[in-house]
Amino acid sequence: MSVCIRIKDAVKKYGDNTIISDLSLNIKEGEFFTLLGPSGCGKSTLGRTVLRLHEPTSGTILFDGEDISHCRAHKLARVRRDMQMIFQDPYSSLNPRMSVQELIAEPLLVAGQHKNKADIYEEVARLMDTVGLASRLSGAYPHELDGGRRQRIGVARALALNPRFIVCDEPVSALDVSIQAQILNLLMDLQEERGLTYMFITHDLSVVRHISNQIAVMYLGKCVEYCDSKGLFKRPLHPYTKALLSAIPVPDITMRGREPQLIRGEVTNPINPKPGCRFAQRCPYATEACTKEDIPFREIEPGHCVACLRAEELM
Repeated sequence: MSVCIRIKDAVKKYGDNTIISDLSLNIKEGEFFTLLGPSGCGKSTLGRTVLRLHEPTSGTILFDGEDISHCRAHKLARVRRDMQMIFQDPYSSLNPRMSVQELIAEPLLVAGQHKNKADIYEEVARLMDTVGLASRLSGAYPHELDGGRRQRIGVARALALNPRFIVCDEPVSALDVSIQAQILNLLMDLQEERGLTYMFITHDLSVVRHISNQIAVMYLGKCVEYCDSKGLFKRPLHPYTKALLSAIPVPDITMRGREPQLIRGEVTNPINPKPGCRFAQRCPYATEACTKEDIPFREIEPGHCVACLRAEELM
């Protein structure tokens, strides 16, 4: 598969606060790519930076081999038709004064791709059917709907311009478990039908275990592990990833005595962080060498990369 998104040495700062630090990733065409990490590690910032909703401080972002890191507004407007986003909170991302029909029609009106309103509302009806919204809800307002239906509006808005790449910023974290499954199934069906490429941002490993192709684990602005989904769950290499996996509840009575790996210690200060591994202060395997210089992100096994000096010892 060809590479859809290529991120090279991306850095994003807000004043002295470094949110993303020298991060490089590739997302292949048609891939369900998951970005995993704790709250505050920079996942959402990276997703918004890829879409140029936030300006990168430095580094390069390539979309289909074309550098969009600092392109001008007219070129960015063209590229953004192929790059869309589904937001985390399905209520705050919608205008409460607009009906379902108006909310879905808005991106079509802004893009100016249809000649008249009849064509626009015909397309809105098609999009509502695609995402599972009943036509009787076209005149409803966000406050009259549940979280699942609101998020379906968000999905319809993201699909309106027929994009190829969609950033899903924790789109199911604010929903009930049963509704989460419905939205995830919808995203998977749409990917199969339209050949979409996803960057799926989450902090919940159990949500994406069976739907992700590739998973990248972030910690305080850096990528600490990258692997395909099967390999990551079968043999995680980074101590932080191992701790995350141990915390997943297992519905098996024979595993009742299994103890999760507790992560102790203080989180490293993200403002002007010192050289070395960002996880070293909380890692039970850290040595003095882990705090002297930045840890290289290297391939330990084919397709399995990790930023840990002792990865081979811990395998």
